[in-house]
Order: sequence, then structure tokens, then C-alpha cells
Amino acid sequence: MPTYSYAILEAPSTLGLATDGVERLPERLLELGLAERINARRAGRLAVPPRDPAPDPETGTLNAEAIARWSPKLADAVEALLDAGEFPVVLGGDCTILLGSMLALKRRGRYGLLFIDGNADFFQPEAEPNGEGASMDLAFATGHGPTLLTNIEGCGPLVRSEDVVALAYRDHKDQEEFGSQPLPKELRALDLPTVRKVGIEAATRNAVDHLRRPELEGFFIHLDADCLDDSIMPAVDFRVPGGLSWDELGTALRIAMASGKAVGIEVTIYNPRLDEDGSAGRGLADVLAAALKTAAR
Repeated sequence: MPTYSYAILEAPSTLGLATDGVERLPERLLELGLAERINARRAGRLAVPPRDPAPDPETGTLNAEAIARWSPKLADAVEALLDAGEFPVVLGGDCTILLGSMLALKRRGRYGLLFIDGNADFFQPEAEPNGEGASMDLAFATGHGPTLLTNIEGCGPLVRSEDVVALAYRDHKDQEEFGSQPLPKELRALDLPTVRKVGIEAATRNAVDHLRRPELEGFFIHLDADCLDDSIMPAVDFRVPGGLSWDELGTALRIAMASGKAVGIEVTIYNPRLDEDGSAGRGLADVLAAALKTAAR
């Protein structure tokens, strides 16, 4: 098992959502001792611009200009940690923080993305009913969507479709109902039915093998709490039945970390305001700590 020097960066953006609450994710996980449990340095908290309740008329996306301006600031902060030889643990926030994380890596070379999410997040603005960028982040990161959000700093796409694995998503019904564009054929899609068929260990090893190809310098892990089964993780804004168990998520994270090619992780969408008994947050902190602490310096 490789060892990492972790640095926790708080990125409490809600720019990609029409709702509040996920900005409290970093505070809650830190209250639960995540930094101490993985021996992580606390690297600060980024200020986030105010939101506009109306979608941007040019892109049809909420807070598009603010996301485009703020993502490079997040990228700067992530890149500073990488420059220091640290492993960024970015605590969001909504899923549009992916753009800042992947911009940091695109500036440095060619990296892959392990996208662990209950939703494929590949909507286009015209199909997303609320204009929420958090339903479009993987599309934007791979260059599908309005130029303002797909070509930040002229670096688009932030990650090539063939360098992405989407693992355990299960929003097929919503994609069909609202008219989401399909995932590109070159993007490796291992949805929840596939995970159920082959098992989480085989599916994750397939994903990691794809992301360890020699042309890639490493890969980043995007973790959306809604990948978890709705019965154990109800504290998300968009609920879909089914999902991974705690043990399955832990297995996936341990395999990814053991590869020696992971270069950072972000955690998104857990909403403490919706966590009535606190069990969802405790479970999330526990699974993260267990998966990461074995590789902590």
C-alpha cells in the first residue's frame, strides 16, 4: 500500500445547486474527526461567490459565470497542495467543484477520473429542469456543453472521455425521463447493474486498470455521497432508490487508493441539514477514514 500525506481543502460551493445545505459538508466531516483520523493537515477554506437564483441566459445554467470564475481559484488551491507533495482531500460542496479539481490536473498533464456517483451527471442545460450544474459536471469536464464551462482557461476538455470511468451510477430512469444525452462510447461506464452483476471488487479493479494505463500520469477520485444506498444515505438533495452499501464503497476506495496512481479525492453532496439522526454523516466519515487512514503517513 502506498502512503500519502493528506491535506484537507474545504470547497463549500453550492453554485451548482438551487438548494442550500451541502456547504456544511466540510464542517460536519471535520466535526466527526476526519482530519485527525487520517492524519491530515487542514489546508484552509475557500470563499465562494454569492449565488444568483436565475439561470444564466446565455448558458441556461445557474451561476455559470461564477462557476467559471471560481473554478480556477479552486484549481490554484489544489495545485498548491500537489506542488507540496500532498494528496488533496477536497470537501465540497456540490459536484461542480469537479471543474476546479480537474483543471488543476489538466494544467499539469494528462490524468484520469474515477467518477463514483449515483448519477451520471451528463445532462445538458436544455434538458436539466432546474439549470443545476451539479447535474452536468461530468459533461462539462469532458467538453460537452457551453464553452464558458467546458473550456475554462482554454484547457477544455479538462479530462478526455476515454480517461474517465463512471462507476455505480443508477439514474437511468431520470436520464430517460428528462432527456439526458448519453455518455460517450469511449467513456467507460460501469453502472450499478454492472456492479451488481460482476461485484464491486471486479468492477473497481476493471476501472482502476483502465486508469492505470501508461499514458495517464494518475487519476482523481470524485465521490458523490448519493452513490450510497438511499436507505443509509438519505441526506442528499436528489434521492434515487438503491445504491452501494458502506462496505461496497469502502472496497472501491481501498482498491483505488492501493493502486498507487490516485492523486486526490473530492467528496460532494452530503447535506447535513437532511441528516436527521446524524447516522449518514457518521457513516460517511467512517468509510472515508477507514479507506484513507491505512495509506496515511
